[in-house]
Amino acid sequence: MGKIWLFIFILLPFSSLFAQQQVQIDGYFMQDSAKLGERVGFVLKATYPQNKQLIFPDSTFDFDPFVLLEKKTYISSTTDSITQDSTVYFLSNFSLEPSTYLTLPVYELNRYDSIAHFPLEAELKLKLTLDSIPEQLVFQENNIYQPIEKRWNWILLGIGALILVFLLGLLYGLFADRIKKLWTERNTKRQWARFEKQWNLSTQKLEEQKTTQAGDELLGLWKGYLEQLTSLPIKEWTASEIGQNLNDTKVFSSLRVVEILIYAGKTGEYQEANEYLLEVARKKYQEKLSQIKA
Repeated sequence: MGKIWLFIFILLPFSSLFAQQQVQIDGYFMQDSAKLGERVGFVLKATYPQNKQLIFPDSTFDFDPFVLLEKKTYISSTTDSITQDSTVYFLSNFSLEPSTYLTLPVYELNRYDSIAHFPLEAELKLKLTLDSIPEQLVFQENNIYQPIEKRWNWILLGIGALILVFLLGLLYGLFADRIKKLWTERNTKRQWARFEKQWNLSTQKLEEQKTTQAGDELLGLWKGYLEQLTSLPIKEWTASEIGQNLNDTKVFSSLRVVEILIYAGKTGEYQEANEYLLEVARKKYQEKLSQIKA
């Protein structure tokens, strides 16, 4: 009898050490019942020595008859060389059985193979929303017509779009030149109206102020408009070059009246010069219109 107690006393420390080396797995549902398709959580816990490596199932695992919605993993905690891991799987049940069972493995990785640890099966009961189904179905009377959604006929729309593009191309081919002339004529008239308005304001400013800035603005306005009408480099030419290329000596003398103010600071009578420069611009504008309409 003494030998037996001695044997037990010797094995007792080794039995506690052996228990510490075991892997304990626990799995359970967070609720005992759920409706069909309802989201329910399944908790999977593992308690194991720190020197072991365990892997929980991922989304590739077959959860049939459940459908995996989400997996939430928590940070491991270790106390006295014992580690505890936990993961929550959010599932939906689509089985019509009164009770459905689930157990998930936790894999212990060894050097050459792995060991699967399974907890006890957890039960999830089906919660029915109807107490009973009546023997004879009663339908609610409804004689109100429901509108039917009209779908687009994409084939007809495509054919219509092709016809529209063809007609637009045909019209453009027939009337492109006419439309271009009308558009150019309209823009030319608008440019003249804008120039004439700015010219009147600039000449009035020059008569009143007789400053270098006013004279420079007036000449810049006239040269810019003439260059736009004739496509000649009017802005780059001197007064004598402009008179020579336009074959008009009076243009030269009219420009010189304003240039004397700009470069020499001497004032004079600008009315006659301004009127002639405006008349030259009007003449070039009318020639431009004649060319467009031809």
